[in-house]
Amino acid sequence: MPNKQAFLHTMIRVGNLERSLAFYTDLLGMKEIRRTDVPEGKYTLVYIGYDTEANGATEIELTYNYGVEKYDLGTAFGHFAVSVADIYATAERLRAAGARITREPGPVKFGTTLIAFVEDPDGYKIELIQRG
Repeated sequence: MPNKQAFLHTMIRVGNLERSLAFYTDLLGMKEIRRTDVPEGKYTLVYIGYDTEANGATEIELTYNYGVEKYDLGTAFGHFAVSVADIYATAERLRAAGARITREPGPVKFGTTLIAFVEDPDGYKIELIQRG
């Protein structure tokens, strides 16, 4: 019997939905996949990614709770990871657009994989990994 389980999405809470969407779509090249606005519950869910869950891709669910502009991220969350073709050009493009690079591009400690880190508008860390 084939395994029907799959990792579908990760949810993060954001303080300004449009600002977060601009970061993930305009700067990281993801697309808005679907949106659900629930006025009676005072929240909006927006799913973003490079492809859909239906095609086997993992999505990020951006949850905006009306009127909440900031969250305490705590110490448990680590980071998301996104592959890029050119780590140096990507970091410069993100920096030029106003994104905060928190680790400059270069090899991972004790290795050869090229990585960098950038923060999204809410302070979530995204690891950029150069691939192919």
